[in-house]
Amino acid sequence: MRVVFMGTPDFAARVLAKLAASGHEVVAAYTRPDAVRGRGRALVPSPVKEAAEALGIPVLTPRTLRTPEAAAELAALAPDVVCVAAYGAILPRDILEVPPLGCLNVHGSLLPRWRGAAPVERAVLAGDAEAGVCVMQMEEGLDTGAFCACRPVPAEGRTAAELTAELADLGGEALVEVLDALAAGAEVAWEAQDEAAVTYADKVAKGELDLDPAATPEENARRVRASGEAHPARCVIAGRPVTVLAVAPLEADGPAAEATAAAAPGDALLAAKRLVIACEGGALEVLSLKPDGKKPMDGRAFAAGCPALREERGTWSCA
Repeated sequence: MRVVFMGTPDFAARVLAKLAASGHEVVAAYTRPDAVRGRGRALVPSPVKEAAEALGIPVLTPRTLRTPEAAAELAALAPDVVCVAAYGAILPRDILEVPPLGCLNVHGSLLPRWRGAAPVERAVLAGDAEAGVCVMQMEEGLDTGAFCACRPVPAEGRTAAELTAELADLGGEALVEVLDALAAGAEVAWEAQDEAAVTYADKVAKGELDLDPAATPEENARRVRASGEAHPARCVIAGRPVTVLAVAPLEADGPAAEATAAAAPGDALLAAKRLVIACEGGALEVLSLKPDGKKPMDGRAFAAGCPALREERGTWSCA
């Protein structure tokens, strides 16, 4: 089949790689325009653009699809189907009506749970036991279409980055299975979404994943697992602003737990050679972090360089 692909981030690039290896003809890849990123403020192509160019697939980067010209440009490609994964823009009716087999979206959740922009991060923050991915028929509404080919995975204790990579690969494989079925004229078992079970995955807000002494250890741990470069888990430890990269709960009967038994929320200390931050109702070990302006390091090395933590109980706070 002739396929037009639309996507932007790493998640979408991994889906595109599966699609390109499937035998279906990917005639073009749409992605968002190059964006200014990094300290150099240089224009950087999206992961999908980089992947498509490496695969020899023509790339289009329209700023909007809401024009007659955009619909005509897509129609000229004569796609049988449009496949979408985290494109970053809602497709208007004129675009949805171009391909005879419709537009299919690889969505990183087990619909109808977590419609919207940040399904994996919301699953982690909510403490969901499972995450997943499915293939969905696109409509004008936000992730409202019927779905099929769901792939669930365990989510407990895993990071958003780990889940995103696995779900992208599984989603790409599921998409290819659906395309193969459509190409063969086979029936696809689409399932309508139960509106009573819908939840929404809003975008992660700036500072939403910052750590807070008033939150529980599990709440703070989920923020760290949901974090990434775009939305870091920030706090201030011993007066130093840091990005926390990994944490772990303290063993209930371990020496570090004994040393922090009397700690109050907001206390930070070096206990049994471990960097520990006390939260509401417990404490966490900081396994790794990145002080502002420095390279990532383990928590023990950071604490060893802080006199306040070596010699006495220090403090930590929100960023």
